[in-house]
Amino acid sequence: MSETRLAILAAADLAAITRIHAASFDDAWSTPMLRRIVAMPGAGGIVARDGVGDEVVGFALSRIAGGECEILSLAVDPEHRRRGIGRALLVAAIDWATLAHATAVFLEVAEDNTAARQLYAAHGFKAVGRRPDYYKLKDGTLADAITMRRDLKAVG
Repeated sequence: MSETRLAILAAADLAAITRIHAASFDDAWSTPMLRRIVAMPGAGGIVARDGVGDEVVGFALSRIAGGECEILSLAVDPEHRRRGIGRALLVAAIDWATLAHATAVFLEVAEDNTAARQLYAAHGFKAVGRRPDYYKLKDGTLADAITMRRDLKAVG
């Protein structure tokens, strides 16, 4: 990941995030929806930028509420996967939650997304629940989500 840098999400990044989200998930979020999400109280985002052209190649969107953090979405452009970018974004989101004094981080992941589930497990997330028929796939079928949680240690 030496050619990639992380930065705080800016409004100008939303079009790139929309593109990456559409390439990564069947039920893609629109730019207006993403704009509403990042405007929510406690919400924030991190982007990964390609070191060569400064292009956004990944993102993590999170929200802290009630002392807990939820990673709302995390994705890497398909052409930039398997380079440690997703791992770096996940670690940055966990660090942000820790610095904000969250006590835990939650996320949902498609049951069949083995790569993401392995990444999350490798960073201390444990499956704590299931949401039946949570994701709508392009073919109209529904897929279950696994809810995962990682407890955080207090900072300072």
